[in-house]
Order: sequence, then structure tokens, then C-alpha cells
Amino acid sequence: MGGGSVMRLVVGYLATPGGADALALGVRLARTLGAELDICIMLPSDRALPAMVPTGEHDDLLARQAEKWLADAMASVPADVSAHSHLVFTDSAADGLITEAGRLGADAIVVGGSGGGLAGSYTLGSVVNQLLHSAPMPVAVAPRGLRDSPVERVREVTCALGRREGADLLLEHAVRFSSAAGTPLRLVSLVALDPTFGVLRGDVDAVRHRALEHANQTLEAAKRGLPEGIPVTSLTVDGRGVEDAVAKLEWHDGDLIMVGSSRLSAPRRLFLGSTAAKMLRVLHVPVVVIPRDQLTPEDLP
Repeated sequence: MGGGSVMRLVVGYLATPGGADALALGVRLARTLGAELDICIMLPSDRALPAMVPTGEHDDLLARQAEKWLADAMASVPADVSAHSHLVFTDSAADGLITEAGRLGADAIVVGGSGGGLAGSYTLGSVVNQLLHSAPMPVAVAPRGLRDSPVERVREVTCALGRREGADLLLEHAVRFSSAAGTPLRLVSLVALDPTFGVLRGDVDAVRHRALEHANQTLEAAKRGLPEGIPVTSLTVDGRGVEDAVAKLEWHDGDLIMVGSSRLSAPRRLFLGSTAAKMLRVLHVPVVVIPRDQLTPEDLP
């Protein structure tokens, strides 16, 4: 996150509780970073319909309704946050959001997690799932109920470092966010002590020791790369799996966690890896998923 002089955040909005969560997270991030909000509603375009079907009146009605939703959303944005609204006709809401974010030069896309999909406080709708598989920029997902939180700014950034490719870029984003926001940074290495393939008779202690040793090396290397002046803490947590490990961390309202996209994703595209998906099931703080590779202008749709 971070690019031009003023950061811009695109909020994928719907007049639903999930949309209200997304807008609340957008406002919190914008206030924290001094960013501008672009509130976007995606409406289906009718290019797929046969020409003989009269859709004009229906279109107008839907567009008028969406304009009203946008006006209501804009009216709910606090005076200290600068916001703009956009109505976009598109065949795919996810592609439309990505294209609009590219057109606006946005630093991230913000969405609400509620919808069908994963269990827990994040039940991702199909649009969010699609976004997390294809966005070439960070995607921030609001947990259900964020709209009810009184917190105005991000309190602390947690960066979940792993041994995967892309960890440097993830750390870079987390450092940039903490620097811009003036928030402390917590580096965490999650060690999932799932039954390790090949450890049949299970020398669990040796596996755990190696995993923790590696995690500590990762944290030390990350700390050495940090600029002066950022308050940083680091810790290693282990558990039976990622959910178990991440649930052991202490969380406060106003925290957020940054995770990297899976190494299975295509370059410059997000893919919600199994680690991040597991985190989403147990966390009640916003999750920001960072694509594996840096974005260049020619990569935008």
C-alpha cells in the first residue's frame, strides 16, 4: 500500500451489512493513512441480453436506486474523510472493481467479508472470493460487524511472515503502512505443527524446534530490514494448525493483519492461500492480502 502523493482506496459497496462493513473499514483506513475513498457500486451491464429484450426502464430504475445508495453512503462518510462515488456497469463485479481501481490509480480495494463462502466471521461472497484470486493489488477484507466498531484508526499492524516467496514484499507493504500511519508493527511467525509428512513415528519436539528456529531467523532478518523509528515487536506462535496458532495471539479492536498471497498464484495476482483462508475463519480483525509481486502499469486490466 502506498504509491502516489495521496493514497486512494476503492471500496466495493453494496447497500448491505457487508457493504456497511466495507465502508467502515475504508473510512478507518482512509483516516489512518490520510487517503481518499472511492466508493463504487458495480451494476450488471446488459450486453449479454438479446437485443430484443427491452431493458431500458429496468436499467434506469436500478441505476436510480444505486445512485440513491451511493448518495446515502457518501452522506455517512465523516467530514474528515474525502470521498467520491462511482457507478460502474460491468459483466463481472470483481473484474469491474479491479478495472476501476486501476483507472483511479488506487492503492488497495476494500470489501466486506459477509456473503456465502467461508465459515466464521468471514463468509466470503463469490465476488470477494474472485477478487482474492485475481486482484493485482492489496485487498482489505472487513470482518462481519466492523460497522459497529467505535474505533476510528488502525491501532497496530500485524504482519504474518512465512517462509514463502513474497515475504519481502509483504514486509515492505507492512512497513510502508506503519510508517504512513504512525502505528506500531508486530511481526509474527506462525508455526503450524500439523503432522509433518515423513515424520511417521513423529519426533514432534525436533520438528517443533526446527520450525521455531526457522521462524526466529525469519523474524530477525525482517527486523534488520526495518527503518529506524518504527516501534516493532516480534513473536513466534505455534499450534496444531494455523487457526490454532493465530487464535493464540492477542487482538484488539483496531488491529489489522497483513498476509501474503499464496505462492501458487500467478505472478502479480492474489490468491487466497490456505494459510490466509484458515486465518479468516478465526479472526475478527480486518485482513489485508498482499499480492506476491509488485504491480507495474502494464499489468492492470
